[in-house]
Amino acid sequence: MADGWRAVDDYIAGKLLGDDDALAAALAHNAEQGLPPIDVSAAQGKMLFLLAQIGGARHILEIGTLGGYSTIWLARALPEGGQVVTLELEPHHAKVARENLERAGESAKVDIRVGPASDSLAAMTGEAAFDFIFIDADKQSNAHYVAEAIRLGRPGTTIIVDNVVREGGVLETDSDDERIVGTRALFDMLAADPRLDATAVQTVGAKKWDGFVLARVR
Repeated sequence: MADGWRAVDDYIAGKLLGDDDALAAALAHNAEQGLPPIDVSAAQGKMLFLLAQIGGARHILEIGTLGGYSTIWLARALPEGGQVVTLELEPHHAKVARENLERAGESAKVDIRVGPASDSLAAMTGEAAFDFIFIDADKQSNAHYVAEAIRLGRPGTTIIVDNVVREGGVLETDSDDERIVGTRALFDMLAADPRLDATAVQTVGAKKWDGFVLARVR
């Protein structure tokens, strides 16, 4: 079945996205530099692009840069004068992302901040509110990241959290996998926090069986 999911993703990309040299080069460069192949799919990247544009986002926060594949999609969604702030733990990943963004012609729109995301977020005071926030980092910290996203957002801010189904692992109440424990804590937080309207959507495709949270700050 997973082969069929990937084939459908390829069909979608072929029909609706077409070839993109900059994005293909970014994935190739990531592989050459030893980064794990855990970027969003092309269809998911286009979804992020469209959601950011539909919401009129000018100031975007990304938690988890990796090699900048999703960052390129988000930067492309910005109007003139917009900015993406993206947080990355690993200096090597950030270096690769800078190279990919430069090649894609998007580096002027992107501010990459290196270090633990919790530290980078704590240091963010007095910045303009973010309109759109994409969270795709260490899953055990997702609830904390969403709480920070609310603080750094505004009423109407869109929050997307990736990898929240984990091939059904989210149902494992006794799991000792920190990623699953963190994901379940995220759902508990979303259910209890009156500052958010949220849902989650399961996905299948090149990234197998997973899903994302879509939330809006009230």
